Amino acid sequence: MKTHYPSKEGKAFPLQIVLVVPFLIQIFAAVSLVGYLSFKNGQRAVNDLAEKLIDRTSEVVDEHLKSRLSIPQTLNQINADAIRRGILDVRDRQTLGKYFWDQMHAYDLTYIGIGLTTGEGLGAARYDGKMITIDDWTAKIPNNTSTYSTDNQGNRTQVNARWTWNNFSESWYTQSIAAGKPIWGKIVTINTPTGPYITASASRPIYDSQNRLLGMIATDIHLLKLGDFLRSLDVSKSGEVFLLERDGTLVASSATEKPFTIVNQNIQRLGAINSSNPMIQNIAKRLQTFNGFASITKDTDFQIEVQGKRHFVDVVPWRDKYGLDWLVVVSVPENAFMAQINANTHTTIALCFGALVVASVMGVFTSHWIVSPILRLNWASEAMASGNLDQKVETSGIRELNTLSNSFNHMAGQLYETFTALEKSKEELEDRVEDRTTELKNALEELQRTQSQVVQSEKMSSLGQLVAGVAHEINNPVNFIHGNLAHVQEYTQDLLTLVQLYQEHCSIPTPEIQIAVEEMDLEFLQEDLPKMLSSMKVGTDRIRQIVLSLRNFSRMDEAEFKSVDIHEGIDSTLMILQHRLKAKPEQPEIEVIKDYGNVPLVECYAGQLNQVFMNILVNAIDALEENNAKLTYQEIKDNPSRIKIRTSVINSTSVEVAIADNGVGISKDLQQRIFDPFFTTKPIGKGTGMGMSISYQIITEKHGGKLECFSTAGKGTEFIIQVPLQLKVHKVV
Repeated sequence: MKTHYPSKEGKAFPLQIVLVVPFLIQIFAAVSLVGYLSFKNGQRAVNDLAEKLIDRTSEVVDEHLKSRLSIPQTLNQINADAIRRGILDVRDRQTLGKYFWDQMHAYDLTYIGIGLTTGEGLGAARYDGKMITIDDWTAKIPNNTSTYSTDNQGNRTQVNARWTWNNFSESWYTQSIAAGKPIWGKIVTINTPTGPYITASASRPIYDSQNRLLGMIATDIHLLKLGDFLRSLDVSKSGEVFLLERDGTLVASSATEKPFTIVNQNIQRLGAINSSNPMIQNIAKRLQTFNGFASITKDTDFQIEVQGKRHFVDVVPWRDKYGLDWLVVVSVPENAFMAQINANTHTTIALCFGALVVASVMGVFTSHWIVSPILRLNWASEAMASGNLDQKVETSGIRELNTLSNSFNHMAGQLYETFTALEKSKEELEDRVEDRTTELKNALEELQRTQSQVVQSEKMSSLGQLVAGVAHEINNPVNFIHGNLAHVQEYTQDLLTLVQLYQEHCSIPTPEIQIAVEEMDLEFLQEDLPKMLSSMKVGTDRIRQIVLSLRNFSRMDEAEFKSVDIHEGIDSTLMILQHRLKAKPEQPEIEVIKDYGNVPLVECYAGQLNQVFMNILVNAIDALEENNAKLTYQEIKDNPSRIKIRTSVINSTSVEVAIADNGVGISKDLQQRIFDPFFTTKPIGKGTGMGMSISYQIITEKHGGKLECFSTAGKGTEFIIQVPLQLKVHKVV
């Protein structure tokens, strides 16, 4: 399809002509004039500005080094004087640790500590730059050093780590003792769990009031903080400032590169000549040509070209009276002074002010003519992007913009129709997807819960049938034995009486009878046989009690829903769990305290309610066993394991059963999820996560009651069960 443009050329002009022709000549002339004059003035000002900027930077660095590096030596002197005068007692470790903690809190330091001639020592450290810890070591190695966390008062809270430290093998101790005066130790790099860092250590010997050597004291300062300061200087945005030791090793720099590298988990100092920063590397190579770094004894200036750009470099030696001997290097690129050069071109800008005024007037008129239709297009596009697709742009007096406006209006109409249809389809699809997703999610949750309930119900039903069957089979022979024991005991007593009569009236037995009496030890038999029959009666009574407890727990011989004595259910459950409650070689006895109230019969599903008691009591026993595994014998003796069961009637309508233990407890986060299906804190194989969920459903849904958990981590847990004495609606299991 062929596009037709308006035939009258006077009504519309090409955009290229409108933009280029009116401004090209004027702007070109003005910029050329300003650039030429600025260049001439800048050439005369570069050298003067470079010298002033470098000198000012060197002075700032010098003042900062004097201020920051004087703090460790000053603190050492103050602390050494306090020890010598007896104000600080090196044997009082608690007070000394808090004293150093206060100094670390007041000053931006890495470490303050002492090493004694006895091999002992103590220090406060800020290895991660934030948290202050206390190191305390004895002379007996290995593992003689403990690192303590501290609270906001400097008190020790807990041991973070234990490690080995020997004063007599550490350079920070031996150097200071050998020097016999305040010194700066060798710069060291250390790799800590919070990351590597580089530090300089100021140290000096310490003496008592009798001028006897006690050891030494040291204060470390984090040298990476010097790098942070150098990067904060104005010159560091376009130049480089760095510090060198006399062997050419980097101390700090304004570059992002750290003054050390990590090779195979080992920290190594970085030489300036090996720096990845091309500026630092080239300056170091140039300094080596001056017969090495040690030969520079005065302020040295030179220029160097790096990557095609010229740089001004100033090297200044920096020393202090404690042994530091560094080089301060300041480098500024020549193009860094353009801002200063532009300040000197204000006079030249006035020369082209007239031309700029004319250009500005024409620019305002022309830009308004061009920008107005473009702004209308922009506003319409933004409105469409915001969702308002019903847009139409008016035409203008520029041919190209007219074509663009017509195309935009056509596109906007088609987009409006298309997006309207898509939005309608999208809403319908989202509604269907959301409805279907909700249905599937609800169905899946219900299926999982129903499946777990069916499995658990079948397991409990099978277990109940098995228990009831076994109890029935055991009960018959036991009742037979128990019932006949009374007759056996009576018959035995009669026989023994008869034997005794024979002995009284036949005082001279025959030799055969005499031999038989001696062989069977008749006297012992007469004494022991009644005791044996009594023991057998006690044993059968115990078996009958266990069988009764099994039958009460399973409730297979009773109606599913009826009025029962809940105390019988609790006692039956305890009887079944007796093997876990009694004392064993590997664990002490778990004491059960019963605080039963005057509770009437309760209408309930007895078997399911017994299942709830079983789940809660098993969890309590597990918690107590877990707690005992962490305690010593004396701790268990001082705080024996207990389970307390309390029953009572509430408002004459409900019965409350509270089961509490003094085990490990449950955290607040886990308490919120304890009744969720499949949630468990036990190891794999020891729990499915369904016991408490099913117990919650049995109490709340089957009996219309409440099941709550109250726990404090480390102190114990209490489950409170509330069920109505009479159910209003009998639900089908």
